Amino acid sequence: MVSMLQLSHRVVLAPLTRQRSPNNAPQPHAILYYSQRTTKGGLLIAEATGVSDTAPGVSTNTGIWTKEQVEAWKPIVDVVHAKGGIFFCQIWHVGRVSNTGFQPNGQAPISCTNKLLTPQTRSNGIDVAQFSTPRHLTTEEIAHVVNDFRLAARNAIEAGFDGVEIHGAHGYLLDQFMKDQVNDRTDKYGGSLENRCRFPLEVVEAVVDEIGADKVGIRLSPFADYAEAGDSNPEALGLYMVESLNKYSLVYCP
Repeated sequence: MVSMLQLSHRVVLAPLTRQRSPNNAPQPHAILYYSQRTTKGGLLIAEATGVSDTAPGVSTNTGIWTKEQVEAWKPIVDVVHAKGGIFFCQIWHVGRVSNTGFQPNGQAPISCTNKLLTPQTRSNGIDVAQFSTPRHLTTEEIAHVVNDFRLAARNAIEAGFDGVEIHGAHGYLLDQFMKDQVNDRTDKYGGSLENRCRFPLEVVEAVVDEIGADKVGIRLSPFADYAEAGDSNPEALGLYMVESLNKYSLVYCP
């Protein structure tokens, strides 16, 4: 539910991973794409947008971690606003749903596990995505990833977005930490439900502190098992996250 945005209708453009951004930079053709989907007072959520150079799952995912990317987003955001739309940027990190070919210096993708994800048929029904064995983030490194989300949120506001949606769903990094079928850590970020949710909630707090709760939404999928990210008790996971998020008064949680 959107609680603090003045919308003229309930039809929302969902975040669609378009994979049309070579070298992770948004392209001018996105101006037309988003303009065609804008209505006065309508909410649009931009395609999943990487928070750092370790975030993408393919080379054509867009990002918002560099100055050049921020500048490239500005005319896209401007055209949505010119037509009266409200525009949120979905910020994400794919975690283990990647491979070394898309990572800086060919390094292993990061996650809460070193369990390899099995190959998956891509959305075109033809290509098969191959993944590399991920590595556990160290406890100290997690703080750096939290900061990546914070900076991405700041960059989104600089680009002109009205807010951000934190991608905490569908088997990507934050969801990997939350799900007990993936997370096999033994430190304060693994094991118990509270520990598994610690990292996503740290991201929420950092982003809220940076840009304000009235500009922050989050996407969750406790019952889904995309990318082999299932949980043994999704109801408990969903309830815990919702109850924990209540104190932040986020603008929405679909």
